[in-house]
Amino acid sequence: MSDNSENFKISVSDGFPIEKALRKFKRMADAYGIVKNYRSRQAYEKPSIKAKEKRENAEKRRKKTDSKSNSHRSKF
Repeated sequence: MSDNSENFKISVSDGFPIEKALRKFKRMADAYGIVKNYRSRQAYEKPSIKAKEKRENAEKRRKKTDSKSNSHRSKF
C-alpha cells in the first residue's frame, strides 16, 4: 500500500446487520475512490495511450449526444 492512501473507519454496534455494514463500507470505498484507484494501478498505462483513449471516449460521447439530439429534431 502507498503512504498517501486514505483511511476511513466504519463503526457499527453489536446489533447492526452485517449486510448494512457491507453496503456502508462499499459506499465509503466508492466515495474515497479506492476501487477506481486500485484498478488504475493494476497495470501501467503509458500517458500517450491514456490520452488517446480519453480522446476516443470523448468522441464517442459527442457522437452519442449528437445522434440523440438529431433524433429529436426529426420527430417534429
